[in-house]
Amino acid sequence: MTDVGETWSGTHRFGARRLIAAQSVPEVQEVLRSRPGPVRALGTRHSFNEIADSAGTLVSVLDVPPAPRVLGGGDRVSVGAGIRYGELALWLEEHGLALHNMGSLPHISVAGAMSTGTHGSGDRLPMLADAVRAIEFVDAAGALQRVESDDWRFGGFLVGLGAYGIVTRIELAVQPSYRVRQRLHIGLDWGVLAERFDEVTASGTSVSLFTHWGSPSVERVLVKQRADASFDDSVLATTREAEPDERFDQRSWTPQDGSEGPWLLRMPHFRLEETPSFGEEIQSEYFVARTRAAAAIAAVRGLAAEIDPHLIITEVRTIAADDSWLGPASGRDSVGIHFTWARDEDAVRALLPRIEQVLAPFDVRPHWGKWHAFDADRIAAAYPRLPLARSLFRELDPTGVFSNEYLEALGVREAHTSPTGPL
Repeated sequence: MTDVGETWSGTHRFGARRLIAAQSVPEVQEVLRSRPGPVRALGTRHSFNEIADSAGTLVSVLDVPPAPRVLGGGDRVSVGAGIRYGELALWLEEHGLALHNMGSLPHISVAGAMSTGTHGSGDRLPMLADAVRAIEFVDAAGALQRVESDDWRFGGFLVGLGAYGIVTRIELAVQPSYRVRQRLHIGLDWGVLAERFDEVTASGTSVSLFTHWGSPSVERVLVKQRADASFDDSVLATTREAEPDERFDQRSWTPQDGSEGPWLLRMPHFRLEETPSFGEEIQSEYFVARTRAAAAIAAVRGLAAEIDPHLIITEVRTIAADDSWLGPASGRDSVGIHFTWARDEDAVRALLPRIEQVLAPFDVRPHWGKWHAFDADRIAAAYPRLPLARSLFRELDPTGVFSNEYLEALGVREAHTSPTGPL
């Protein structure tokens, strides 16, 4: 039995019996053809729960050469699924190209981000997977398959939770490179945020609010503005521009001093060459419609005395709607309310049902790859296109090779006996 290790922050120890670090797509195909029992794809381990685990074999494509290449008229690129966003961004910049957005961490893989609905921030910027135009994957029989965005089922492949195959290559829409400046404001009044939420989040290309819930004001507003666009940021006139917060190690953060720089060094929060975020942490995130943002934030503030003793920081971000079936912003412009917790597992597990209870009136959705307390019934209510996705996964993988306990507990896959073949 192989010790597969842990997730990035140590919040889950993998129980899979072996890990195969594939060096090529044919090697991935051979794994599936050998009928090894349950199989799941393992990416950069940036999930916080057991979503990527398997009772059998984990397959990583991080070591498959990514071989990026520009396609067609230069508005699309093809990349290996295991390439990290930060590495892809460097290659794109060398070719005068860019992505529409980046997540907070450039350390995550393209396929992992696509599969779990990873997003950045921006009123007009959908999740990262919205740039995907084609997907190649190895199916349960070991055959290499391809699906393109003109397939009516494509929305089910985008946030596929690893439930239909091992993704090996992805085509992404790109645009000409651009430059961004990033500024930090402090002291945004809660009342201003409640009354003028849309103006606050429209004050830049990407806006993130960082705070504790019992703070007398929103502690930090991080505004990223494209240099080729203009914004009305008068709503922030009552705040103060500030130097980066000395409480946090600034070596890991991208520049927040208002200086202009290339998109790949401003759109992510963290630098590729440094350890991101805070390290020993637990993360949770919940999504509500942007039209309900102010009321949802007020509801969570009512739990400030319970939340803040266990909270490292909260981040509030906006995400534009998309057409995926299981994405957090599927069908609605959304707001993500993110919690970075200190590593007190019992306290966090006790808090999550309380947070979910106060957010329930706002048709809340949880992040698939982070801690939550949803069961199958509430997942079904939160993601109305789940029956379509479940049917697609059943069609592509009828014996549940790519299923696991997490997906079955949430009703994403039906319970299966172990597929034919030794574990």
